[in-house]
Amino acid sequence: MKLNSMIKYSAIAVALSSSLAWGQVSPEEAAKLGDTLTPIGAEKAGNADGTIPAWDGGLSSVPAGFDGVNYIDPFAGESPKFEITESNADQYKDKLSVGQMAMLKKYSDYKIRVFPTHRTAAYEQIIYDAAKRNATSAKLVADGNGMNDYELSVPFPIPHGTDREKAHQIMWNHITRWRDGSLKRNVVQMTPLANGDYTPVKFSEQLSYRTSLTDYDPAADPNVIYYFKQEITSPARLAGNVLLVHETLNQVKEPRRAWIYNSGQRRVRRAPQVAYDGPGTASDGQRTTDNFDMFNGAPDRYDWKLMGKREMYIPYNSYELNSKKNSYDSIIKAGHINQNLARYELHRVWVVEATLKPGERHIYAKRVFYVDEDTWQIVLVDHYDGRGDLWRVAEGHHIYFYDQKISWFSAETLYDLLSGRYLVLGLTNEEPKGYEFDVESGSDEFTPAALRRAGRR
Repeated sequence: MKLNSMIKYSAIAVALSSSLAWGQVSPEEAAKLGDTLTPIGAEKAGNADGTIPAWDGGLSSVPAGFDGVNYIDPFAGESPKFEITESNADQYKDKLSVGQMAMLKKYSDYKIRVFPTHRTAAYEQIIYDAAKRNATSAKLVADGNGMNDYELSVPFPIPHGTDREKAHQIMWNHITRWRDGSLKRNVVQMTPLANGDYTPVKFSEQLSYRTSLTDYDPAADPNVIYYFKQEITSPARLAGNVLLVHETLNQVKEPRRAWIYNSGQRRVRRAPQVAYDGPGTASDGQRTTDNFDMFNGAPDRYDWKLMGKREMYIPYNSYELNSKKNSYDSIIKAGHINQNLARYELHRVWVVEATLKPGERHIYAKRVFYVDEDTWQIVLVDHYDGRGDLWRVAEGHHIYFYDQKISWFSAETLYDLLSGRYLVLGLTNEEPKGYEFDVESGSDEFTPAALRRAGRR
């Protein structure tokens, strides 16, 4: 973990935007972190029947034989406790999302293999310490569309206030969750046809939090959370196109800054469409910009509400899906990924509902998010169209990078129930090196001028 400062994000643009501040809890409430709550705010205790164990610090050791690149499955010897299929889905519907039930009903070969639950998530002490400070200092401003006075990650470990306020806080926890100070990754996206045929689109991506830059300047870009750069490396017809994003804290006060380098035209241009329901990069219309990472960007077009907390079977500890022994052909199938490679466990999740505001525009009129309590990571999303019908179902297949103490995804999937197509993003199985953590980067790598240097033809 390379960070130049334990700086608080307190953007001037955000601080001046509104006098409303939500989210802070008392020191007495914050004292629950590390006591009855995990250091980032999950319930430490297990459930009443023992099917969810108590959190005991997470996965604390690296499996023997790990080579630093290929992640060994710590639970490879386990067998499923049971399988949920179309024939027995109603028996388990109290622990499934509407979207999961729809997938089980639509595809006779779709199944949910339920394994023993392992609460693997753990973070560096610096993240725990920051979360405890954030609990009493971080504030939502601008009607929930921005925030300030938080450090590093988990701004709101103890959601507080009204259901609307809590919903905003939970979504910001997902957006700002810790994913290393600066990293690179080589990942693949597929958008299979209904018959399963696909063409891989390969991305080389770099993400750097502002405070991790080697030339970090506290006065520079105070409203930016992180910088993101994405280059398409394959197929040839798309190779060389590059996207650059400066992710802002308050995207209503200061919209996300985005640029695209088009290798065919050899020019850089601003890209305001890289937001909300603008088309996702090379996605063949199968995802929106804010589908990336399950949800990203400005929350201002929706009314948000916390619907409660519940136990659910969610994709978790998905090491098999990440394994180098499984080719893309073995993963990509007609209608959905190979569910024999997917692992589900029983965990507690926060349920957040987003309903499109009157007069606002988005292709999704309603979205229901399911957020893992141990990581603040969205693991399931149900997307509804303007008629109120379920349209798309998203799953984030959680994986814990135990050597880095980071939770993320083996893959994100987004299933279109109407067309029978889907998108899968984030696979690294056939890539020589998927993730590279703790990379050094400077601000000059994230300028529009840098796009031309990165672009090729």
